[in-house]
Amino acid sequence: MIDIRDFNSLGGADHGWLTAKHHFSFANYRDPERFGWGKLRVWNDDLIRAGTGFPPHGHRDMEIVTYVREGAITHRDHLNNEGRTVAGDVQVMSAGTGIRHEEWNLEDVDTRIFQIWIEPAKQGLRPRWETASFPKEDRKGRLVPLASGKKDAVAEALWIAQDAEILGATLDAGAEVTHLLGKDRLAYLVPAKGRVEVNGVEVTERSGAAIRDVETLTIRALDDAEFLLVDLPPED
Repeated sequence: MIDIRDFNSLGGADHGWLTAKHHFSFANYRDPERFGWGKLRVWNDDLIRAGTGFPPHGHRDMEIVTYVREGAITHRDHLNNEGRTVAGDVQVMSAGTGIRHEEWNLEDVDTRIFQIWIEPAKQGLRPRWETASFPKEDRKGRLVPLASGKKDAVAEALWIAQDAEILGATLDAGAEVTHLLGKDRLAYLVPAKGRVEVNGVEVTERSGAAIRDVETLTIRALDDAEFLLVDLPPED
């Protein structure tokens, strides 16, 4: 099953400094048919205006992965972590027992991000934050793990506390990649740029594809494309 969540059907909010689209129920957006996808609870598509951002606030017991599509985001937290994550790169924050942080677009251009929340396999973990660079040219024509908690995760992927994996790829129009998912697992795919086909089903830019009961995914680019794929454990 491949269920398309068209971009125009997503919930959202416009706060002036922040324009957000929500693939799943979040904040004031509630859709009983879209309360996450397995352990994937949030996928927000955010535009953060230049010189603005999220003031200090707290989280608990959630793996929060930020993929920067354009611009850059600067993170600060109560553990004295501070860093800047630029377009194409990834940051991971394990909220664990509790973390208070802030996120700012200190650039002179707008920043666009995907923010992905995944439930951890265990609660009460030690909170942490890290960021890493993943050059887009290294992802051309292949899926690269960006964040992973799988047992066979590559060393370069940022660690998350769940049997899940976030992969990224860039494809020239007409090119394709495959991913062995397994029929017992779930997946969610979103093109950051361009259109792709997943096993023959078209997914337009910034729309979502919720996938289950599929052994192998064949992803073909209809345009020059950049996309993220989340590979998730079976539902409880």
